[in-house]
Amino acid sequence: MQKGYGQGAAATSTCTVLYDPDGLIESGIPLDRAPFEALATAVLTGADPGLPAGDCQQIALALTGHARAVVTDLHHRARLLPAEDARRTPAEAVLDAAEQHLSAPLQGTAHCVRSRAALVRALYEQLDRLKGTSLRTVTPDAERDRPAGQSARD
Repeated sequence: MQKGYGQGAAATSTCTVLYDPDGLIESGIPLDRAPFEALATAVLTGADPGLPAGDCQQIALALTGHARAVVTDLHHRARLLPAEDARRTPAEAVLDAAEQHLSAPLQGTAHCVRSRAALVRALYEQLDRLKGTSLRTVTPDAERDRPAGQSARD
């Protein structure tokens, strides 16, 4: 009898666990923007195609997942702006609205799909306003030298 997981076999793993509480690793990955913008445009400009609820649910899930990625990127860029920068307040307002919107449960309806598509569009419009705001990178030295209790976002 072979020993498997949970049967006393020695566990070996080649995976590495990364500690990234500020999401900086994820922020360096470029978003696959074009397909989601095209999907949002198709959803918002087209007539109600009468898609089955399952299709609406899948489209809403895809748009929601992408919206969350854009929220992360927008959040990181907005936090880099000085408090007096005129772009920061609208970015924070869009982020607050997005968090409220994304906390609502998904429904398999065309209305839900349109709502998520409009959110993706609004997030990208705000992200475009922050173009040129480079994302800071945290080096191990900067992490070590930071006062206790302070995060990279502070």
